[in-house]
Amino acid sequence: MKRFAFTLLELVFVIIVIGILAVLAMPDFKSNQLQQAAEQVANHIRYTQHLAMIDDKFDPTDATWFQDKWAIDLCQPAYLISTLNGTMTATDPLTTTDINGTAVDDFNLATKFGITGVTVTGGNCRIGFDNLGRPYGFTAAGLPATTFAGLLNANTIITLQHTDGNATITVRPETGYVSVTYN
Repeated sequence: MKRFAFTLLELVFVIIVIGILAVLAMPDFKSNQLQQAAEQVANHIRYTQHLAMIDDKFDPTDATWFQDKWAIDLCQPAYLISTLNGTMTATDPLTTTDINGTAVDDFNLATKFGITGVTVTGGNCRIGFDNLGRPYGFTAAGLPATTFAGLLNANTIITLQHTDGNATITVRPETGYVSVTYN
């Protein structure tokens, strides 16, 4: 006698095996705090570059127009996006609040993501951009004295330390290209 169908026991066994394989192949949905912090900082560096490119500060009647460049200040775990002279700060487009106001916790890497340290090598902890998107490095307190003062000529490397490892954010000279690697 020929069989033309599967038995119920065979079908149940196949469904159980497929279920076990699906559970083993499922990705890990736990959030990675280090990765989220690194991506947030990289995106905010790109956002700062975008602000500088669309908000051209060139003014031939003002001798210090270049001090109005947009910059991101990474000198402390709670970083800041503002113009170099501090006359304007960026606003969060979702909440329309100043990043120094109620949304400051979103910019504090230590409290939001558990980042234990931020180090900047190959440049200063304050990165500004001109209207062409070129990156500049500045000290936290110092304003540039000339138009091209602080123009980056080497990679600026920002390292975020976390208990899970380190994330390295690299800002390239001339283009301001931002990349993230993990180790």
